[in-house]
Amino acid sequence: MRFRPCIDLHQGKVKQIVGLTLREEQPGGRSRPVTHFETDRSPAYFARLYREDRLPGGHVIMLGPGNEAAALEALAAYPGGLQIGGGIHPGNAAAYLDAGASHVIVTSFVFREGRIDYDRLNQLVSAVGRERLVLDLSCRKRDGVYWVVTDRWQRFTEVVITPPNLAHLARFCAEFLVHGVDVEGRREGIQEDLVELLGSAAPIPTTYAGGARSLEDLERVKQRGQGRIDLTIGSALDLFGGDLPYRAVVEWQRRQEREAVDPPTGPPPPPTASRPDR
Repeated sequence: MRFRPCIDLHQGKVKQIVGLTLREEQPGGRSRPVTHFETDRSPAYFARLYREDRLPGGHVIMLGPGNEAAALEALAAYPGGLQIGGGIHPGNAAAYLDAGASHVIVTSFVFREGRIDYDRLNQLVSAVGRERLVLDLSCRKRDGVYWVVTDRWQRFTEVVITPPNLAHLARFCAEFLVHGVDVEGRREGIQEDLVELLGSAAPIPTTYAGGARSLEDLERVKQRGQGRIDLTIGSALDLFGGDLPYRAVVEWQRRQEREAVDPPTGPPPPPTASRPDR
């Protein structure tokens, strides 16, 4: 299991937004998303930070139009270290890989009228290769099961997160990215049952995002996901205005790497809660 960082872009700036409030913005500024955090620091600042702290596999997400230049800036600052999603299609996917992305992340493009459009999915696989493609299966819970949602997470598809569906979709991509949309951006804790489902059923590397707010949540994902599910933390980090020290999360990651080489014989030391030194 790894911590995976993120850079969320909205209107060309790094922000942290409550995902379900990100609807189509109306003239006059109506329907604005709920924003926890916004900064004038460049996307490259965060990308360089992740590069220096040896945190590969994070994602840059373009939340709507007008983010392309900012995204390219981040990719250039950490070539090969970041995935990119938001408006990806066969016409632009290869260009983002050439610009430094390790993978492209897709969701809405491969769904049409709530169903998987396999012609479109195969077009993407042909454009970039299965090994460079990440399927975003972000989901919401309804009637006791998790349904993939698209179109700014407002539309329920007909695809349910189940072991057979995950096994089938893994044939087309290298990884899954799964936001627990009902808690995403709310700092209310993770959806443990979703993490358990992914940990038992996902046959390829999978990253969960949504609700994480503490070092204890990292440990919960490690346990509930059987050590197989990575975790993204966004708005809870002090980098983005939250209370969870980024440095403590980096130290947690370093400890996982040391333990993978030299497993501990006793309980782990308590985490330190230092502020970022940048």
